[in-house]
Formats: sequence, structure tokens, C-alpha cells
Amino acid sequence: MKETAIVYCESNFGSKDGKTANGLVRSSRKFEIVGVIDSTKTGMDTGEILVEEKNGIPIFENLTDAIEKLDKVPNQFIYGIAPSEGFLKEDERGIVLRAMEKGINIINPLHEFFTDDKEFTTVAKQYGISILDVRKPAAKKDLHLFSGRILNINTPVVAVLGTDSANGKRTTSVLLEDALHAKGLNVAFIATGQTGIIQGAKYGVAIDAIPSQFMTGEIEHQIMRAYDNDKPDIIIVEGQGSLSHPAYISSGGIIRGSRPGAIIVQHAPKRERTGDFSYEKMPTIESEINLIETFSKSKVIAITINHENMTDEELNTTISEYELNHKLPTTDTLKFGCDKLITSIFDVFPELKSKQTVGLSK
Repeated sequence: MKETAIVYCESNFGSKDGKTANGLVRSSRKFEIVGVIDSTKTGMDTGEILVEEKNGIPIFENLTDAIEKLDKVPNQFIYGIAPSEGFLKEDERGIVLRAMEKGINIINPLHEFFTDDKEFTTVAKQYGISILDVRKPAAKKDLHLFSGRILNINTPVVAVLGTDSANGKRTTSVLLEDALHAKGLNVAFIATGQTGIIQGAKYGVAIDAIPSQFMTGEIEHQIMRAYDNDKPDIIIVEGQGSLSHPAYISSGGIIRGSRPGAIIVQHAPKRERTGDFSYEKMPTIESEINLIETFSKSKVIAITINHENMTDEELNTTISEYELNHKLPTTDTLKFGCDKLITSIFDVFPELKSKQTVGLSK
């Protein structure tokens, strides 16, 4: 049985900075999410906010409220906010400490490592609970340099990149993984961020916490682990940030380490400024595709849309315009599923068609 988890996402559930909580509510193979803490949305159902349909996961005012209303104390307390600075706010220390005192294990996705904090480790020992720093990398002696092994494998590698951070790359990746599994294919998903790892990805590394010299090697290492252990038919690699973003370098490491044979690009058409960097205008989908194809020497085979702030009419119009102007299959995987992506992947990698055991969905 899955362990139960409460996710802390004060003032941010459903927003870009709440992406860890949002992702866990949508999909968690490792934990049963029993609630989210966000006092600004107390009493609501998380599904109402994410997909306009109840899913039975409630939102609580605070930890005390959650413990009082739940049948039993959750096993895990997950910090579900992804702030750009990656550090715990001072008032949040008390919340984490209260969770420890209730006997709840702590899962920390921040760049600040709780296992390096004397107060946290002392209290954790006192109450017999564990702390997991998801982003804490292995010792440098255990990290991997790029070896070139990936150049010798024939398994199709598809990367899901994007035009900005927190715009749905991981969500699209997970939905695509599930859709390909439903076709009977053996799929390996490579998580490259903290949320995918917490969700239960078998292979992955929080790439933005790795020293730059080891980025490509660590991505390659995770892919080769999947290749050696599971012999997958296809490998899906989650993107981070964007290649054009002036503040992030993760996309470059992911492209160089995974050497994708095909790329899907996620874009939020109504987003005018990049996430957490309001001075920076969003790139166009055209400019990002050109940059990706030049840098990677791989082709973009489809576009996926993040429908934030879009009406259904605007979304449908945008999809039609993109397909006409860019000659690429375009969809919103949350609204319409992954059929277009799978068709495009099969066109690029026709050998996969013979490996599916379930016919294409209508």
C-alpha cells in the first residue's frame, strides 16, 4: 500500500509556484495524497482548482486542521511549493517542526537541505522521523561524467522541452508515458526535477542541483540505467526551464545528456513574461523551436499547449493556427490526451508500431 502524504502549498496551490503540489495531486505512484494545506482555498476540493472536477482530495487551513479532520496522521509531509530562490521561509520552519513533532516524516524538494540543519536533525531524531532532501546530490566521487555510451543505443529517446519553467513539461511527459503504456509499449520515464522524483519515477535526477560538469553525465547515466535494467521500447525525458531562458542551464544539459531523436515543445501562448522573471519576455514558439533544433540537431515533432488563461475557443483556435503555420501536430494533453503525440512518434519511429499490443485509440 502507498504511504499517505499531506502536501504543504500555502497560498500557491494551482499556481506556477505550486507545481510540486499540483503534480502530486494529478499523479502520484508513490504516495496517496490525502490533502493539501493552503489557507486561501480552505474547504475546496483540489480537483475543482486543477481540472474543474472534484477528485476527493481536500484542502485544509493548516496542519492542525488536517490532522483533526483526517482519519489518521499522514506518513509524510511534503513541501509542495517551488519558489525560484529554493529556500524555506522563516515562518515555514515552525510548520515543518510541528509536522516532525506529530511524527510525520519530511520530504523536502528545496535547494536548502534539511539534513544539514542542526535543529531539524535534532528534532527528527527526537521524534524518530526521517528527512528526505530530494535535491541533495550524491557525493562528487559518485557522480558521472558523460561517457558516450548513449550514442550507441538504438532505443528512441523523446524529450519534452518547453518555452518556460513551470509550463507543463512534466505533466505532458507523465501523460505521454501513461498513454504509451496503454498501447502496450515498455516505456521508461526519466525525471529531471524534484516533482517527478517525488511522484515515484523509477529513474531520475534533480538536474538543477548537479554541478554543471556532471549534468550531461548524470542524465546519460539515468537513461543507461533504464536501458540496461528495463530494455524499454521508448524513453521519455522530462525537460526543465527552457533553452532560451537566461537564468537556467538545465535544458542544455538535458539535451546533451539524452541526445533525443525527437523533441516535443510545450508552450503557454497567453503567458507574456517568463515565470519568476517578470523583466523577461516570453519567447515565441517559433524562436524556441529554431533554437532547439539548431542546438540539438534533432527535430521538433509536435507542440503541446498549456491552456492557462485561455478559453476553450482560444485554445481550439490556437491549435488550428499552430498546425497550419508550423506544420506540426498540436494538442493540449490535459484536455485532449496524447493521440496526436503518439501518431507523430510512430511516424518518426515506425518500428514502435509493431511493438504496440493495443490499437490506436479513436
